[in-house]
Amino acid sequence: MRRFAQNEIAEMAEILKNDGVISVPTDTVYGLCARMDSQAAQEHLRDIKHRPADKAFPVMCRDLAQIEEIAEVSDAARDIIQRLMPGPLTVILKKKPHVPDYVNGGMDTLAIRMATSPALAELIAAVGVPLFMTSANRSGEKTCTGLDEIEHACPGLDGMMEGSTAFGQASTIADCTADEVRILREGPLDLAALKGETDGRQTA
Repeated sequence: MRRFAQNEIAEMAEILKNDGVISVPTDTVYGLCARMDSQAAQEHLRDIKHRPADKAFPVMCRDLAQIEEIAEVSDAARDIIQRLMPGPLTVILKKKPHVPDYVNGGMDTLAIRMATSPALAELIAAVGVPLFMTSANRSGEKTCTGLDEIEHACPGLDGMMEGSTAFGQASTIADCTADEVRILREGPLDLAALKGETDGRQTA
């Protein structure tokens, strides 16, 4: 399985444009990604991860502007995003009506991350759309901690981006659909960080 350097953006983008799936390092854990605007790409990702059809995938966007293209961002959510993203955070937001039902299983919300490295931001820009982004492992199994593990667990991948993670644990998930922000999954950021009581900039 080919391993790409982080500067080989064009080659990796071409794989994704053709409904392929690649692994990438994020700040939290290694991820598997596919283009968001293709149901075939989503099914390919689902097959590789062995993920049940009723479980939606999170989405990674390049920046705040791209998040606002697919989701409703309240003033409170925008404040959190501007303070803590990119970072080890997934925000739950109301999706915009034009986002196809297959993207999130017909739910009215999306789980969204922001590109956590320049390489991921460049990759998303080169593909031209947000990416489905899920942890690199088979569903129900522990998240892989290196490229060799990923290759063994997910042999159907179309490529791998080289690189390492920082935090080594999954992101904090925060529901930002209401006035009161709720943490749905504990991670590197706590409620105090989300409320702005601390800066949230933990180091790995």
